[in-house]
Amino acid sequence: MARAADLLADYNAKRDFKQTPEPAGKVSKAAGNRFIVQKHDATRLHFDLRLEIDGVLKSWAVTKGPSANPEDKRLAVRTEDHPMSYADFEGVIPKGAYGGGTVMLWDSGSWAPIAGKSAHDIEEGHLHFTLDGQRMKGEWLLVRMKPRPGEKRENWLLRKIADRWAGGTDDLVGRALTSVLSDRTMAQIAAGEEGLKPDLGAKPASTAKPASKRRSKGTPPKFRALQLATLVDAVPAGHDWIHEIKYDGYRAAVAAAGSDVRIYTRNGLDWTDKFAPLVAHIAALDLPPCLIDGEIVAFDANGNPDFSALQAVLKRGKGAQDAKTELQFFAFDLIEQDGKSLTTLGNLERKERLEALLHDAAPPIAVADHVIGAGERLYAAMCSAGQEGIISKRAESGYAGKRSTNWVKVKCTRRQEFVIVGWNPSRAKGRPFASLLLAQHEGDALVYKGNVGTGFSADGMDDLARTFAKLARKTAPLPVEGAAARHAHWLKPELVAEIAFAEFTAGGAVRHASFLGLRGDKAARDVTPEVARPAPADHDVVTITSRDRVIFPEAKKTKGDLADYYAAVAPVMVMHAARRPISLVRCPQGRAKACFFQKHDSGSFGEHVHHISIREKDGGHEDYLYVEDAAGLLACVQMGTIEFHGWGSQIAAVEHPDRMVFDLDPDEGLDFADVRKAALDIRGHLADMGLVSFAMLTGGKGVHVVVPLDPGHSWDAHKAFARHFAEALSMAEPDRFVATMSKAKRKGRIFIDWLRNQRGSTAVMPYSARARPHAPVAVPIGWEALAEAKSASRYTIDDSSLLLERAARSDLQGWGFAAQALPQY
Repeated sequence: MARAADLLADYNAKRDFKQTPEPAGKVSKAAGNRFIVQKHDATRLHFDLRLEIDGVLKSWAVTKGPSANPEDKRLAVRTEDHPMSYADFEGVIPKGAYGGGTVMLWDSGSWAPIAGKSAHDIEEGHLHFTLDGQRMKGEWLLVRMKPRPGEKRENWLLRKIADRWAGGTDDLVGRALTSVLSDRTMAQIAAGEEGLKPDLGAKPASTAKPASKRRSKGTPPKFRALQLATLVDAVPAGHDWIHEIKYDGYRAAVAAAGSDVRIYTRNGLDWTDKFAPLVAHIAALDLPPCLIDGEIVAFDANGNPDFSALQAVLKRGKGAQDAKTELQFFAFDLIEQDGKSLTTLGNLERKERLEALLHDAAPPIAVADHVIGAGERLYAAMCSAGQEGIISKRAESGYAGKRSTNWVKVKCTRRQEFVIVGWNPSRAKGRPFASLLLAQHEGDALVYKGNVGTGFSADGMDDLARTFAKLARKTAPLPVEGAAARHAHWLKPELVAEIAFAEFTAGGAVRHASFLGLRGDKAARDVTPEVARPAPADHDVVTITSRDRVIFPEAKKTKGDLADYYAAVAPVMVMHAARRPISLVRCPQGRAKACFFQKHDSGSFGEHVHHISIREKDGGHEDYLYVEDAAGLLACVQMGTIEFHGWGSQIAAVEHPDRMVFDLDPDEGLDFADVRKAALDIRGHLADMGLVSFAMLTGGKGVHVVVPLDPGHSWDAHKAFARHFAEALSMAEPDRFVATMSKAKRKGRIFIDWLRNQRGSTAVMPYSARARPHAPVAVPIGWEALAEAKSASRYTIDDSSLLLERAARSDLQGWGFAAQALPQY
């Protein structure tokens, strides 16, 4: 205890406990393995990692916050030890006091050195440990850096070890904006401690009331028919497909609303009890009412999804899982959320919304990865790894709830389901049968498809034999001739088995078959032969004429080049630009000639560009343009369009905006670094209010800060919030920001353009080309990548392949989607 008291002397010496609400540094009698992380908005925002060792909290200030990406090495500055009572501290340290600023309890849990290591490894300059917190999990490493000459502070590096909890760069701090203790935002904590009445028009923006929390109100959605994939003989080509791993497990639909979670099989059977450990993990996420499509898998000894391993786990029954056999749920589609069906949205948009919904998820719950285009490489990798194959989905297609060619599967090996219709006895001692007789339904008939005699474990054979005894029948349930039926014992055709085999013989029987397991999630009546079809061809959408016309003279890029760019990026652009009223920048003779805005059309764009009647200010109505797919984008390009600008609302709810945009427009004399810092600071102010935001390089000089919102408020409220936010920042930092369009007042400042958030105004859409020299494009960017960006026009229409690759990276998954309400102010 005396040693602990000595350790806290530095802590006590730095604080005046008559001024600060922090607890005094008293020695704790309790000993444990607690860890906490506190978000601390002091001189600069940082995250304090604290580990309980020797009765105190060993502490490091992590300047950028922890990252789940093993490639990120975070600077962690060693600070004074803190008392154990500090583990529950949350509040405001007065300005002028040591560490003055708002403190949030951002994470909490337990920690332990990995096997063979000790907490006292800190003295040697390293610590390899595991965390089991609400947000930080798995293995981590702290390593002390060699000090520079004259350097007094002790610098360490914090890094995530690559394991099942490793993830993207922005996942941890970018979306986790509330306290694990009080569920408050930084703004709430600050306002509550200081007793402030928020007045965004006269106070800094962070005093606004936070966005309302989205908690689980309602009941889980009902089961609905799942989308099924068609077997094809090759990977579909083109950029309009996304490709995922075909997991070797049980298809499952998860219906959730907070702690009420149901898990259904592909046929709608309620198997919640069978997957009780998974249900507990999903319930802990406190999801809003939603219906999620995915696959439940177990892993073999090599860490690969394995159907036989899944069967073994289920055989032991619920509650029998352990760390080595824990089931995992890979979510790959979001069918319904908050009572709203999402089935009309494209596959890629639903996937991005799923990423946003499950941003707090950690293993055993995960979102299945995907690639856009380049499915052949993924297929080759899966086959080389001995996996089952891949699933390919048209990026723009909706969720049909039936089998279609918009979802296709390409298998590395032949595997199908068969009905077990009988068994042949074995001459081997202790072996209950030699082989199983298999069949499939073809029309109204049950047709014999050969035998399987391998792939059984001893315990598995005994279990099957006991099951067969209950299904025995005297006569064959189907016609079988010759030796195959001579010694057979017949069964009621009710059991479904998963069988791997090399091929079908000329007579229709499986060759070199191996038993993988029973399929309790599939009905025998639904078992039919799978015959691979040819892979779907690309859609022939729109013919582009005058492809050689030069549109960007400086870059010597043509109309054909522009059309090819839009065709390539359509999967990632459509989910942001589709179903919104749009305005087009048309330059029929090229960007250096006459260009004009167009938002109305009498029908000259053709069948792929649609119209919606919208009330004008004078009470009349006009037809506005909107598109739904790649064909719509290309039809606009055919008519000379370069840029696409969209409303902040969708055609389904024109009067209820769902996207707020702050366009940071710098004065001519400012560097892009000033704009970059402004965007990062604005992100922080929005985060203080509990709002997740996203960054986009505009392709010009500036950055857009994009805030997705639930469409439950009016345009008046939308505009008023944006205006007050911008004005509050300009009042708080008048030397940096201005909230008026006046060029004279903008001298040396950044104009926070909030005017794009009023009814009828538009903002450039993500991935839109710009009518500027060298054909730049507007590009979403992760916050950490923005911090390193050198220009707002880094990418051009030549970069379509790179942009598609970037879009699938972890820091851009779920970009532009978040379920959050407009804050009150």
